[in-house]
Amino acid sequence: MTMKGEETGEINSLKQEKWSRRQIIANAAMVGLTAALSGCASTRKQPVIAQRAGPSKTFVLVHGAWHGGWCWRDVRSQLEALGHRVFTPTLTGLAERAHLLSADVGLDTHITDITSLIDYYDLNDIVLVGHSYGGMVITGVADAMKDRIEAIIYLDAALPKNGETMISQGPERSPAVIAQIQTALSGLAPDGVGMAVFPSESLGIPKGHPSYDWVAQKLTPHPLKTWLDPITLENGGSSGLQRSYIHCTAPALPNSSFPYHAAQVETDQSWTYHALATGHDAMVTAPGEIVRILTTA
Repeated sequence: MTMKGEETGEINSLKQEKWSRRQIIANAAMVGLTAALSGCASTRKQPVIAQRAGPSKTFVLVHGAWHGGWCWRDVRSQLEALGHRVFTPTLTGLAERAHLLSADVGLDTHITDITSLIDYYDLNDIVLVGHSYGGMVITGVADAMKDRIEAIIYLDAALPKNGETMISQGPERSPAVIAQIQTALSGLAPDGVGMAVFPSESLGIPKGHPSYDWVAQKLTPHPLKTWLDPITLENGGSSGLQRSYIHCTAPALPNSSFPYHAAQVETDQSWTYHALATGHDAMVTAPGEIVRILTTA
């Protein structure tokens, strides 16, 4: 349809204004440091792992906000090809469980999702992995079931202390700044329930990547309450476990707490630290490298 020049200009202006507001809200929602590095996520073909690297292990892979168990597809297939047992649960209210999204779905709901899975399948000596927001979840799981976990791995993930929320964990911020972030998050969830999804490139998946559209189609709104609930840690969270942190550096996720956590653990002898030259959704952009790290943890 051909439109008059004045009408076309007005529509383009509104589209640009809408996109700018969304970007501002997205940057505020992804809390923490502003430490983005230049470059783009790796798009090279991932290596095929031909033989098992050590004895069989049991992995529980916990996704981050807006994602689901689907995001571990390539990591899971490679781990299973090596003979490992792999669980990739979807947290309540997301992906194929999006019909369960409600204002009552909170951080404890997601922690219970994983502790229930571990109990139901009688899992022991597990390697527990959490991506992004999933770091909140696995920290709570570790606090409740430390004796069932062999190792815990944070993949560009939140690393909370007792009483912190997803938006307060990381570098210290004033109550006023945290309140501003909460307001921005509410802007992503006008219904007060689910935070709207971001474009794939906001997650470190460049346009043109083979999985760009696949990820964009799979993302679903994330329960707002899970980012506002403080975590309760009665047993030190993941402390005392064999712990690793994987920081995605090319690019680092803008305005996130992850560069801060990486800097903290890199010099801590109780942690194993890995810097990975890919974007935030490394399980999508660099599955072979993730598998290599997980199987040697």
